[in-house]
Amino acid sequence: MEIERPSKLRTVGATDKDTAAPGAQRLGSGIAINTMAELVVDLLSATGLIAPDQLALVRGRAGHGSLAQAIVDEGVAPPEGIARSLAVRYQVALVDLALTGVARDAAEQIPLHVLERVVAIPYGIAGGVLRVAVADPGNLHGIDELRLATKYTLELGVASSEDILAELRRMARASEAFGARAVLEEAEDDYEDGEEETDDLEADDGVSDAPLVRLVNSIIFQAAEDGASDVHFEPQEDSLVVRFRVDGVLAEVQRIPKRMAPGVTTRLKVLAKLDIAERRKPQDGRISLNAAAAGRMLDIRVATLPTVEGEKVVMRLLDKSRRAPTLEELGLADDMRARLADIVSRPTGALLVTGPTGSGKSTTLYAALTTINRPEVNIITVEDPVEYRLAGVNQVQINVRAGLTFASALRSILRSDPDVVMVGEIRDGETAKISIEAALTGHFVLSTLHTNDAPSTITRLNEMGVEPFLTGAAVTGVIAQRLARKLCPHCCEMYQPSVEELIQSRVAADVALASDGMAFYRKRGCPRCNQSGYKGRVGIYQLLTMTESIAALAVARASREEVERAAMDAGMRSLWDDGLAKVAGGLTSIEELARVLV
Repeated sequence: MEIERPSKLRTVGATDKDTAAPGAQRLGSGIAINTMAELVVDLLSATGLIAPDQLALVRGRAGHGSLAQAIVDEGVAPPEGIARSLAVRYQVALVDLALTGVARDAAEQIPLHVLERVVAIPYGIAGGVLRVAVADPGNLHGIDELRLATKYTLELGVASSEDILAELRRMARASEAFGARAVLEEAEDDYEDGEEETDDLEADDGVSDAPLVRLVNSIIFQAAEDGASDVHFEPQEDSLVVRFRVDGVLAEVQRIPKRMAPGVTTRLKVLAKLDIAERRKPQDGRISLNAAAAGRMLDIRVATLPTVEGEKVVMRLLDKSRRAPTLEELGLADDMRARLADIVSRPTGALLVTGPTGSGKSTTLYAALTTINRPEVNIITVEDPVEYRLAGVNQVQINVRAGLTFASALRSILRSDPDVVMVGEIRDGETAKISIEAALTGHFVLSTLHTNDAPSTITRLNEMGVEPFLTGAAVTGVIAQRLARKLCPHCCEMYQPSVEELIQSRVAADVALASDGMAFYRKRGCPRCNQSGYKGRVGIYQLLTMTESIAALAVARASREEVERAAMDAGMRSLWDDGLAKVAGGLTSIEELARVLV
């Protein structure tokens, strides 16, 4: 079969072979181009996308490798920008894989190892033409390898290397999971029905370890790549259901046959160093995992729970390589951020962050610590678990089995000459008293608490046994927060809701009337957000700053309503007010706001 290069794949420049530069590579009959590195350098120099000094540095580090990939690796230009530049230069289509999707029958036309070597992905097939997205259209040897690997005529396009590699990882993971399930099902078919119900490990002896390992690994790596915070393995009557919590919402991702559930559960317990023979009591363990393919260093907390259908396993994924945010990155309103910065700059006092589980309280505390983390400040934290690693900060991990609780650790910390103390959570009256007293003895204390809003925190401390006069004197600020899903910027649409629609969304009548005629945004759904309409999360905040009037109310054991009125008079906004501002800004929807606040 004669191999022809598409006339589309060409460049602007020399078109006569007699004028081609020495050593130039050729695309098509008589069309000469410079080397890939020279093309990228010329284009980026002309557009000014990268400063000349940065470009020279990256080019030197790239060596004989791909300059485009080196630019992406160094973080000086986004992969989408590089792909767009290459598409213009080579006059080929720019392919957005998230929008076009990848057809399974097309992707299977070329062996996976070839696609991984070339960094390419077939995404569609029609009329004998195989559409392939490549990261480097100047890789002539790679394109020739693609042509030799399939009987179809190729139609080339350019996509970002990150999108292509993500699709290749997904294909590899799906292939491993499918192969593992097939082998496991074949092995399990050899069992007799009576043997499947045995309650000992002999039922798993005939199952191959390798397929089990691949199946469990594929699920964990998929969770890491999807950005899941939790993975649930839930035994049902007919299957083992796997669900991921992404952006705070659980969604089912796959079902594993019921007869394979014991093997999967046992494999997870082995990884977490749990007792595989104990199936009647809850157990807790952990797994350290380097999910390099997904770009995450994971510390996984594993908890088992006996249910009537079998053992349920829940995994909490903590990204150890994640960078702590700054106050500017939290999404606070400008005036609120300025007041919070003033609170954390004080040498003494207590800043409390409140909200339900999973509302981002620890992230807010870390943002405050990042602001005050300096060599002259001794910062000590006591946490369970340690979610971020901060250079220059002494972080203590709770170990209840060894007797290291929040209260006992806090006593030891106060003898270690700290300037700033962060307590991961105030869980009992003893921890509350020690924390508040520390804020009055020359320390700045940060901690979290579980209440519905900021004013409730004052009364909650009194209920936990903290003396009212200590609360009024020690607490300098309280932040209440929630996390709402952000609208996908690629598919959200503008609309003007009626007053009735707002009231149906559980918006107060007076707020709905005031919002009549305002332009809001709502979800639609697209491949980039997995048809959910949301991608990522944004914080909804309420900041209470301690004033003399609020301190007096705390000493007088005033009710939550009295504290709230005084705080509103001092400039505090409600969570609804901050949320509606983010709805009006197109960050989230009114339905999502109602979901997290009502």
